[in-house]
Amino acid sequence: MSAFTTGIYRNVFKEIGKSQKEVTEKIQNAANVFFYGNEEERIYHPAGEDMGYLEDTGNHDVRTEGMSYGMMLCVQLGWKEEFDRIWKWSKTYMYLEDGENEGYFAWSCRTTGEKNAWGPAPDGEEYYAMALFFASHRWGDGEGIFHYSREARNILRACLHKGEGGRAGQPMWNRENKQILFVPGCPFTDPSYHLPHFYELFALWADEEDREFWEQAADVSRKYLAKACHPVTGMSPEYGEFDGTPMGGREPREGDRHDLFYSDAYRTAANIGLDCLWFGKDAGHYNAPLRLMRFLETDLEAARCVYEVDGTPVDRTVLHPAGLLAATAQGALTVASAALQGEKADKAGDSDRDVAKRWVEWFWNQPLRKGARRYYDNCLYLFALLALSGNYRIY
Repeated sequence: MSAFTTGIYRNVFKEIGKSQKEVTEKIQNAANVFFYGNEEERIYHPAGEDMGYLEDTGNHDVRTEGMSYGMMLCVQLGWKEEFDRIWKWSKTYMYLEDGENEGYFAWSCRTTGEKNAWGPAPDGEEYYAMALFFASHRWGDGEGIFHYSREARNILRACLHKGEGGRAGQPMWNRENKQILFVPGCPFTDPSYHLPHFYELFALWADEEDREFWEQAADVSRKYLAKACHPVTGMSPEYGEFDGTPMGGREPREGDRHDLFYSDAYRTAANIGLDCLWFGKDAGHYNAPLRLMRFLETDLEAARCVYEVDGTPVDRTVLHPAGLLAATAQGALTVASAALQGEKADKAGDSDRDVAKRWVEWFWNQPLRKGARRYYDNCLYLFALLALSGNYRIY
């Protein structure tokens, strides 16, 4: 039964023997370091009296990816002040009020607020919308930009209806095949952007006229992920064609490949795990994280390598090894609770249990990353902590 139906969220850490006290302390400590640690640790920075931002510490900018992630983390943690600060910074500096991308958010800004770009990244918008709906249900709607549910619906309306009725711009979803795009109007997608568990909820809370679209998008994304994850390795590419194959022939410059299992792609296993926890609608994609864990689990150092999706190693440096570990461990949510608790007697069940437990233990013993590249890794780390402890919830 899904958490959406029962309201019960698995605590995988307890299933493998951690105490509730250990789990609670680990989450609190990690969140405090992430938001309020020293200058070598924290990601979040208060700005002025009522705003704040999350810095991409590797690129020294502010991205809608991180800002929307920060809001989701805050609503899950119950941190309303930080949520409102991040949202106000986003609306003040990142929101695009006119032009072709009016209604979207500039994907990158300087930490001082000046825009580095005038176009959006769709993963930011879908996380903004989901975090705002959760905030509305957890804390209630306020006034102005803090009328959370109205702001969420406005974002989703822009995502689907740009370019209609003479309106400028391009939508973030392909209206015909119901797939999210890497950027508005482009002819390919990003597997890690596919969040069917979000679309199920958009189908309940978005504008009524769009609810059928979101219901269909959830089904499409699950089927897409089943095709995009390799049948042996479970790996997905960073960017993909609509038929599920790795993107080919559209690289922006020589040597910059996005058909590999690389940084963006690490999120796919985590997303599938959360979809399994929240809704439990398997379209053939739920086995992909286990295939990935099995492929990498023979030697944890293998997770330091970049791969073709078929598992062929590529001579390229992994930028986010801690993020890869965290996101893959979150995929353990697809392994049945009974298997993790040792209740399956068959050999296959025991194998599933052993692989999943090993990854969750590896993750449990992994500290937050330090240094310049800590931003992306530690975002995925906190999400995995919340998801595996039963604290990444539908509100």
